Amino acid sequence: MAHIGYFRNEFVSRRRWLGEEAFADVVALCQFLPGPASSQVGIAIGLIRGGAWGAVAAWLGFTMPSAFLMIGFAYAERLLDPAAAAVWFHGLLIVAVAVVAQAVWGMAQSLAPDRERASLAVLAAIAMLAFPAGWTPLAILAVAAIVGRWLLPARTRDATAIVRASFWPRGVAQGAAAVFALLLFLLPPAARLSGLYPLELVDSFYRVGALVFGGGHVVLPMLQAEVVPRGWVSSEDFLAGYGAAQAVPGPLFSFAAYLGAVSKLVPNGWIGGLIALVAIYLPSFLMVAAALPYWAELRRDAKASAALAGINAAVVGILLAALYTPVWTSAIQAPKDFLVALLAFGALQFWRAPAWSVVVATTLLARAIA
Repeated sequence: MAHIGYFRNEFVSRRRWLGEEAFADVVALCQFLPGPASSQVGIAIGLIRGGAWGAVAAWLGFTMPSAFLMIGFAYAERLLDPAAAAVWFHGLLIVAVAVVAQAVWGMAQSLAPDRERASLAVLAAIAMLAFPAGWTPLAILAVAAIVGRWLLPARTRDATAIVRASFWPRGVAQGAAAVFALLLFLLPPAARLSGLYPLELVDSFYRVGALVFGGGHVVLPMLQAEVVPRGWVSSEDFLAGYGAAQAVPGPLFSFAAYLGAVSKLVPNGWIGGLIALVAIYLPSFLMVAAALPYWAELRRDAKASAALAGINAAVVGILLAALYTPVWTSAIQAPKDFLVALLAFGALQFWRAPAWSVVVATTLLARAIA
């Protein structure tokens, strides 16, 4: 959710590549899809701005910093001081509070400005906190779509911001869906019959990326079940890598790069890391490419737009719940933490400081106080 806050600050507020509604529509779509929601939002923004190569460029920019760090950790994990890394990581958690709070503030003003949509947002937050399961966001968004469809006024929304993603023939989107399904069903028997480790590696990480809902920490038990029982990665190395994944910026799915690199079988190292990384993200590319053009078409229909308005209000509620847990509960442990988060929020919201400078300054301040 912190990543979505950063995206909104960069691409809605600063660059104005997307309007608030179009951005919320993309976020809602990626909440419906399996896989890492924040990475899929980045892929979708790249797809909208620059087509297929734009999607690849966006993914590289968003994923590779953390992937390189995780592969580096696989080579040098014994040299790092876990206690020192934890202090720096706590500073990143504190600044995440400010970033998510700013996103909730801005999106609520645009997407939940009246009593009906504000009530939807509040109810979505309550449901998210009361039922913290991987399926909860899907259920919330589905109910919000039904409520919006029947209770909110019908209107045609501006589709120009995301309809550019549907410039390709509809057959291309259908082809992406077909490739997604074929790989999902054909890779397991192919890997089993061939007995080749590289194909087994691709199969395992592709299936995880295609079937996990909720992203983030939800992916960890699935990855553990794929690599530890098979003897590819020891339990100790798995837990060490998980700790490192908590201490680096970027999507948690970059943990796949570490697992591919630290594997006891060949290819491992940076080659194995990149194979695992591409395999776990490939389903996200295919699903976003298959769904985004049709999602853009829905915006043109007045009744469908009312349903999307309900979904957008629910997105605000889901983000509000995430602001409390895990963002707030994991970061604000003492009054000094709240003070630092408040300063960061003021710098972002009222002084319009660049997000990167606030991240650096807040992390350094939190480290100095600690």
